[in-house]
Amino acid sequence: MPRSDRLFDLIQILRDGRLHRAQDLADRLEVSIRTIYRDMDTLVASGIPIQGERGLGYMATAAITLPPLNLTMTELEALHLGMAVVGEAADEELQAAARSLSAKIDAVLPEDRQAPPTGFGFAVYPFADAAKGFDHMPAIRGAIRARQKLRITYRGLDEAESTRVIRPLQMEYWGRVWTATCWCELREAFRVFRVDRIKALTVLPALFLEEEGKTLPDYLATLE
Repeated sequence: MPRSDRLFDLIQILRDGRLHRAQDLADRLEVSIRTIYRDMDTLVASGIPIQGERGLGYMATAAITLPPLNLTMTELEALHLGMAVVGEAADEELQAAARSLSAKIDAVLPEDRQAPPTGFGFAVYPFADAAKGFDHMPAIRGAIRARQKLRITYRGLDEAESTRVIRPLQMEYWGRVWTATCWCELREAFRVFRVDRIKALTVLPALFLEEEGKTLPDYLATLE
């Protein structure tokens, strides 16, 4: 598993706010405990709200999900796309400017936002990889508004592909990387999909209603 994917997976695990032993994390991600120690040092240094130490375990000290932003999601999406284009430019000065702009965006976003600091994502996710999902974002955004089901072909962290029918509930910005929080009808459970890992997407004619246990508030309750 690429390191950037493993860091993302660690954040997903820590979102529950519980204490996790390094050995348990290592077993779950199939890496060595020394790798977990290094990854945790990276996350802490990047500003992710994590406390812990070797031998005791690690836990998130603040919620890691998305709160209200000063920018609309569409505005943030447009800005993100622009930074991705600039970040792939050959001009080193423009690349440095894109990183500086990312830091300034971090500074004006609310302190209590639930997504990890964008500096984390900006540092470890290549622009080219993150940009792969841009084509699907308008359809996902529209489906969230219309409560419309989607069929996606998704490439997981193990590189295996699967086809799922989902109910998209929310998009989240992680810095370069966007995710979609959904109800997955295949797994009959909430799932968070990285938009850049969606290989194909079809908007289905079927709409979905608010059903108890399958709504965004239900998902957020699982993080408490």
